[in-house]
Amino acid sequence: MKFEESKWNGCPIRYAAEIIGDKWTFLILRDLMFRNKSSYTALLHSSEKISTNILADRLRKLEKHGMLEKSVDPDNKKQFIYALSKKGLDLMPTMLSLFAWSCEYDDETHLPASLVGEAKRDPWGLAKQLRQGKALALNTEKSSR
Repeated sequence: MKFEESKWNGCPIRYAAEIIGDKWTFLILRDLMFRNKSSYTALLHSSEKISTNILADRLRKLEKHGMLEKSVDPDNKKQFIYALSKKGLDLMPTMLSLFAWSCEYDDETHLPASLVGEAKRDPWGLAKQLRQGKALALNTEKSSR
């Protein structure tokens, strides 16, 4: 079934899906938010093995939609540094809620129980703490279910 474009206008799910609606974009956002990755090379070497053309495409798309900012690396003028914009950082509580949801329903998802509890109770507060420099330990202990 083909949807008429006018029926999609104003839909918040459509808007979010347009920007972040594929697995590679989610993983890039995860790495930028929670794994301190900021260069193309660092993002390319994530364990999921994203291909170069997909990574370049998703970074362009995220930049186009105002989710991240690209700047020249001051230490290596041939390289770019990617950083989340305010719009990208504002997605952090949603990502934390997804962490908690995954721990609830996926036996292979493992995060510290304290992190999962905080993400369930107050994703906005946890996001604020993380943005202020609190370290996030991923995959270090099995979460409680």
